Amino acid sequence: MPSMAERVQDWWARRQFSRGVDVPYAVGTYREAWAAYPALIRQYHPDLNDGITLTQIPPAADVLLRWQCEAGHTFAATPSEQRARPGRERRRSAWCPECSIRANPPRVRPAGSAAVRAGRTKRPRALCPKTPELPVGEPFVSVCAPKPASAVEARLRADLFERLALTPGLNAVRVGRPFFDHLEVWPDILLPELRIAIEYDSPGRFGLEHVGAREDADRRKDRALRAAHWEVVRIRTGKLEPLGPHDLRLGSVGARGLDRVIDRLRDIRGPLMVDAYLR
Repeated sequence: MPSMAERVQDWWARRQFSRGVDVPYAVGTYREAWAAYPALIRQYHPDLNDGITLTQIPPAADVLLRWQCEAGHTFAATPSEQRARPGRERRRSAWCPECSIRANPPRVRPAGSAAVRAGRTKRPRALCPKTPELPVGEPFVSVCAPKPASAVEARLRADLFERLALTPGLNAVRVGRPFFDHLEVWPDILLPELRIAIEYDSPGRFGLEHVGAREDADRRKDRALRAAHWEVVRIRTGKLEPLGPHDLRLGSVGARGLDRVIDRLRDIRGPLMVDAYLR
């Protein structure tokens, strides 16, 4: 009887135990094995899989991973299932089960059926026309961006631009796929010359901010930015756990906290580049 695939967290913990090390497979161990599957490399996101990268997972591992296709569909599958997914089809949609069904939809009753007559057909929502025609990844001033609502965020923005001679005032980045009916996202703070977005996340008065569906939206936003060749640093306060590899957990954003943020910018872009903008 075949065994059931494990969740990636359980599989990783078992490997840690059996090998007696914190990192059973170093980043890059299976890079060459996955290189033949660029579509799967694009679909795999470490933040959906407990921070474990694809190059740390053997292609034959019986582990259940989460994937997200370029259309935004999220689904679970083992490495073997994903590698076998296209079959004889070589369309890009064949790598995603939902896209594959949409590309070859089952036969349905013609228009005039009860569902159509009842007005229950779904139409794709139109994209906001106010996003300017810019290259993906280009920062700009958006008329749709919400106004900053946090005094702490405003203070952090002022302190960063006081320390770094970067272009202020930009509030949006053009992205390649829709994000809530827009082809743009609105990070809290943009550092254009470094192509780094900073988000300030607090749990809010009742502890309900940036959890649940809001956390899912935060992850989607981060993936959209990284796909546009930006990096993201989330400053997570309260009991909020980091979402990405560069996130910081801070109790407050004072002088020491600001130093940690700038050190994180150096980690991402290198000291020579970041220090060139210090005032």
